[in-house]
Amino acid sequence: MNTAEITALKNKRKITMLTAYDYPVAELVDKAGIDIILVGDSLANVILGLDSTKQVGMAEMLHHTKAVRRAVKNSLLVADMPYESYQAHPEECVKNARRFIDEAGAEAVKLEWFENCPQVTRAIASSGIPVMGHIGLTPQTVDKIGGFKVQGKDAQAAKKLIEQAQELERCGCFSIVLECVPDKISELISGKIHIPVIGIGAGVHCDGQVLVINDMLGLFNRYMPKFVKKYADLSALASKAIEEFRDEVLREEFPDKEHSFGIKEEELNKLK
Repeated sequence: MNTAEITALKNKRKITMLTAYDYPVAELVDKAGIDIILVGDSLANVILGLDSTKQVGMAEMLHHTKAVRRAVKNSLLVADMPYESYQAHPEECVKNARRFIDEAGAEAVKLEWFENCPQVTRAIASSGIPVMGHIGLTPQTVDKIGGFKVQGKDAQAAKKLIEQAQELERCGCFSIVLECVPDKISELISGKIHIPVIGIGAGVHCDGQVLVINDMLGLFNRYMPKFVKKYADLSALASKAIEEFRDEVLREEFPDKEHSFGIKEEELNKLK
């Protein structure tokens, strides 16, 4: 899967996208036929235990993108650019985007909307690096948009989102993530641009859907957004397995003979 194929899927079929942050999970996602794998800066929350995505940097994002790259054979691999790499230091945006491509093996980068987003997006796209936009709820700048809440709930705010989507298309984005927006507004936005709109908490009318994999698998329970559907509860399964291990060790039932190594009796006798 490449960016041109993703763009061509608009109005043909829905696009599937999930996050992954390490080799084994990325391998599962890739083998399942998911179109896009995103190494999201949600890494900060669901893997590193940080409070904000702004707290994760280039070193961590590059490290985890490299791990995911080793597993991905078919999906398009997109990496989130962390706050420091393009918002805190916009003059370094192209250099940092290039590192994700050349060093980590990503095929595209994703940027969240901020004040200078059009200029940064245009600079990166003009350098030949595919860019995925992100509008609506933008966690990196959540302090500037009124917190973690639905965006575009009135006509004025919705019009602003439509304009942002159109601007990102003009700047060269091949697709856009739309987060926490009323479904009817998502439908309007998707209908007004020619590149795919991939929703998260944005209703069924988007051109595709994305979720954080740790949320959908029940591996992150600190909080659960309304838009997340939990497809499995792996935390409960893991907890049960860990408790069973603890109990068997305490009862001296593990390791048993099946899980131990033996030695020939004559060799043992030589030590006596």
